[in-house]
Amino acid sequence: MTSPAAAPTLARGGTDTPQLPLRERLTLLAALAVITALAWLYLVKMPMVPADLGAVGARLLSALPPTLAGVWLTFMMWAVMMVAMMLPSASPMILTYAAIVRRHQGNSAYAAWIFAGAYLVIWTLFSAAATASQLLLEDASLLYGASRATSVAGVVLLMLAGVYQLTPLKNLCLAHCRSPLGFFMTQWRDGMTGAFTMGIKHGLHCLGCCWMLMGLLFVFGAMNLIWVAALSFLVILEKLMPFGHAIARVSGVAMIAGAIVLAFHR
Repeated sequence: MTSPAAAPTLARGGTDTPQLPLRERLTLLAALAVITALAWLYLVKMPMVPADLGAVGARLLSALPPTLAGVWLTFMMWAVMMVAMMLPSASPMILTYAAIVRRHQGNSAYAAWIFAGAYLVIWTLFSAAATASQLLLEDASLLYGASRATSVAGVVLLMLAGVYQLTPLKNLCLAHCRSPLGFFMTQWRDGMTGAFTMGIKHGLHCLGCCWMLMGLLFVFGAMNLIWVAALSFLVILEKLMPFGHAIARVSGVAMIAGAIVLAFHR
């Protein structure tokens, strides 16, 4: 249920985004930074066979059939990658939520982490879908090397991503992601259940905004960390910079142009 008091209180705050006290804000930011850094460290090590996990990890995965062990490692790659790529751009939303909860309830830590965890639930589900897609593309011989699409599949994916960047749905989802205060004024729910519900809703908005960008990892190589970092940076620019909508449109046109160039130079 929407809190009867939350929306009026936010409205009285005008357009100013609520702020946590400096110490709490720095603590939360540091925790998010540590989680992101650990995710990137995992990606740098990128265990893709049980032996890469060391003796203990290999022993644990040895209980699974080799095929399932490979699927699990692929899923972990995607799941951790989504944390590394998406958590930084969600930080302003998490900080805003923590500040609002502190204003109403006095203790924001637990609720903020439930909100962030629910947000990552959506990207974990996406990771499962991406893992399944990767397996299907591999079975169809449309991927090679470091999980990179063949030239035809790459052109199609790049074109689709570019077109999606220009759609009203992309624009709508991006608008939700770019307006933390507006999101909470319209979607507010009380309590821990509310934190989880709002985290799921924000995750869905973020998924609608960025899912095709994540699909580009098949174009450039799902294990190519340079492109993982580049796409992460694009997501941050779209969500956090003043001209994020324009950046999305320009990048969409660039993707379409890139697809056309690749189509004629295969």
